[in-house]
Amino acid sequence: MEVAIVLLIIAVIFVAKSVKVVPQQSAWVVERLGKYHSTLTPGLNVLVPFVDRLAYEHSLKEIPLDVPSQICITKDNTQLQVDGILYFQVTDPMRASYGASNYIMAITQLAQTTLRSVIGRMELDRTFEERDAINSAVVTALDEAAMNWGVKVLRYEIKDLTPPAEILRSMQQQITAERDKRARIAESEGRKLEQINLATGEREAFIAKSEGEKQAQINKAEGEAAAIAAVAEATAEAIRKIASAISAPGGQDAVQLKVAEKAVEAYAQLAQKNNTMIVPGNMSEVSSLIGTAMALLKKPQG
Repeated sequence: MEVAIVLLIIAVIFVAKSVKVVPQQSAWVVERLGKYHSTLTPGLNVLVPFVDRLAYEHSLKEIPLDVPSQICITKDNTQLQVDGILYFQVTDPMRASYGASNYIMAITQLAQTTLRSVIGRMELDRTFEERDAINSAVVTALDEAAMNWGVKVLRYEIKDLTPPAEILRSMQQQITAERDKRARIAESEGRKLEQINLATGEREAFIAKSEGEKQAQINKAEGEAAAIAAVAEATAEAIRKIASAISAPGGQDAVQLKVAEKAVEAYAQLAQKNNTMIVPGNMSEVSSLIGTAMALLKKPQG
């Protein structure tokens, strides 16, 4: 009975040592008698007990690595406190196991030194404007070195760039001055446009007013011309009718009678309005005129 129990325990240990289930997105490195033997893939795997051993376990997922903050000096001798985050992935479990004693520390240190080198070649203003260029340069340098470690560097992102407090105050003053400058320029442009619009409006109003006055004068002249033409036409028509009436039978007698009537009326009005009577020098003309008028009055109408 005791032997059976011992054999059962040995069998369990044997199975535990020989059967391994590797999770998805993982890779396990197996050593046989202290030497690299194979890399176990996800699923069920069988080892030789007491001969093979699991030396390293690696995750094949993308891993974020926080790069500690550090002080970098720019080309114009300004100190910057920089921190970032690095994303990498194990692509070769064997190299990741034997290429470096600690590939995570190696990547972190290389990221910091590369970042200091890249920022040291830039001036302060460019470091804020060219973050993408800095990130790309760090990734390129790390990826070349990490190939020997079985690691692929995917990307690097700067989380924060913090200059000294004095530089921050100077930058804020510069930004404020620049904004004031843009505000003054915008205000002057607005005043310029306002003056242009006012001048344009006055010019158009003056043109419209002069055009209106011109049209009014034209209309007035055309109206006066039309009135004169109408009066002339009416006068001509009246003259034509008078001439036609005079040419008709009895027209001459009617004219003489009308003239005599007007003369008598004129003398009568003079007598009523004035104490002094103005008498023509040749009275025979007056009597002749009156006589003619009376004769025409007494003449029977045919």
